[in-house]
Amino acid sequence: MELRSDMIKRGLARAPHRSLLKADGLTDEELDRPLVAVVSAQNEVIPGHLHLQQIADAVKAGIRMAGGTPLQVNTIGVCDGIAMNHEGMHYSLTSREVIADSVECAVQGHQFDAMVLIPSCDKIVPGMLIAAARLDIPTVLVSGGPMLAGRGRDGSQTDLNSLFDAVGQVTAGTMTEEECHWLEGTACPTCGSCSGMFTANSICCLAEALGIALPGNGTVPAVYSERIRLAKQAGMKVMELVEKNLTARQIITSAAIHNGMVLDMAFGGSTNTMLHLTAIAQAAGCPVTMDDWDRASAETPNIVRIAPAGPLHIQDLNDVGGVSAIIGELGRTGHLDMSALTCHGTMAEWVASCPPVDSEVVRSVDNAYSPDGGLKVMRGSLAPDCGVVKKSAVDPGMWQHSGPARVFDSEEEACKAIFGGAINPGDVVVIRYEGPAGGPGMREMLTPTSAICGMGLASSVALITDGRFSGASKGPCIGHVSPEAAAGGPIALVEEGDIIDIDIQAGTLELRVPEEVLAERRAAWQPPAPKYTTGVLSRYAKLVTSADKGAYLS
Repeated sequence: MELRSDMIKRGLARAPHRSLLKADGLTDEELDRPLVAVVSAQNEVIPGHLHLQQIADAVKAGIRMAGGTPLQVNTIGVCDGIAMNHEGMHYSLTSREVIADSVECAVQGHQFDAMVLIPSCDKIVPGMLIAAARLDIPTVLVSGGPMLAGRGRDGSQTDLNSLFDAVGQVTAGTMTEEECHWLEGTACPTCGSCSGMFTANSICCLAEALGIALPGNGTVPAVYSERIRLAKQAGMKVMELVEKNLTARQIITSAAIHNGMVLDMAFGGSTNTMLHLTAIAQAAGCPVTMDDWDRASAETPNIVRIAPAGPLHIQDLNDVGGVSAIIGELGRTGHLDMSALTCHGTMAEWVASCPPVDSEVVRSVDNAYSPDGGLKVMRGSLAPDCGVVKKSAVDPGMWQHSGPARVFDSEEEACKAIFGGAINPGDVVVIRYEGPAGGPGMREMLTPTSAICGMGLASSVALITDGRFSGASKGPCIGHVSPEAAAGGPIALVEEGDIIDIDIQAGTLELRVPEEVLAERRAAWQPPAPKYTTGVLSRYAKLVTSADKGAYLS
């Protein structure tokens, strides 16, 4: 079998290359086998990545068992929780493109025959999937798995979001600092990606629907031995793909993207998945639009509600069959494209092997939480191109809301007002100049959304931004507003006290200001000066596309 790696190891002219590989300790026998990149994002900062060397070692064992030669390379990661609400968050979404580029450079530079990707969290997973789509070689992704949920003193499950809410509760006087300190030591009890259906776990689950990961990837907890076995299976599986010459773009097709969107709507994933899956689809040559997302939402029932949309966590979904339980129900009811291939067979074969729903963690389509999806595309005079909201995590009492705009040109300004008690019931908090280019980096707004919830305002105050939200955000929070303020979108023209009308059920977001008044404001508007003039953020701001396009680099 002819291999890509022959370019660096066959023939007389490659004697120097072989000498360097032998300096790595490789034997002639190992060089005769396919060379497989084991791409890990292990580091000692991100809890979801702390243990990834153990996963990488298991993957390498699987590759060797199946006749390949694994070689490990590493890439970076940013922990969104640690980066939240300060300058560091500018670098989170930015890192997605750096990760994709770094994987592409390492794999192309050394002409690997295949790769196994080992991420766990937020931007690292989609960054690696974008690279997979670009490289189009046999690829399997296996994440480090989710964290177990914590336990509150009352026996309820807790998670990282419990701490962000607690800050608002302490500020409001409904929680003591001692109670908050106790949560600090208990809410994140193990390694792994944060335990709710937040961004990391959402995209790890979607990797299963895309067919690039084995069943269990999104839900088997990080601390279970089953996760090690899954990693070994991933190593063996990639060697099967090499034998079949089944590459990433043969798996990540339009059908796979459709199935990912449908799964996303069924479990109400993080709104960030709409950014990431749109960017992955673009890289795979099968782009999607906000109209496609809108259609998926309209056609897919919401049958799962994991934190922050409900009290359960990823381990509870794993206990009832994981993503396979959802895929089975969606497949049996005609919501999936059964023509899609996966790394472990056809979608039809997978659906046939899936367990029935348990009716509590995963409901049947006939008993869905709602007939439409957990995520909703919003449009209107304030968001001509798009806005997005996690509808399943919004109290129905706030699906419709009208109120005066409270306008802030940065997250910091908004947080100061919220924590200072300056936001009143009925207000609509507008945070702008936080978009992909204007931020730059489209910062997550978990601190202000959690502050609103923690201070008891979630049933009376909405938040709108051209930035984005953590997957842990809940309540009437509309993000990704496009065009963004830095591009002169309508959100840049909002003034203090303007009335904003929100109708989440109808998917409308309207600024109640006469067009002639907006025209006057538009004529007077001036684009802001760049916040960064050097370094990666300066380059990112110049190249990034809008949120409705997936915020990829043009």
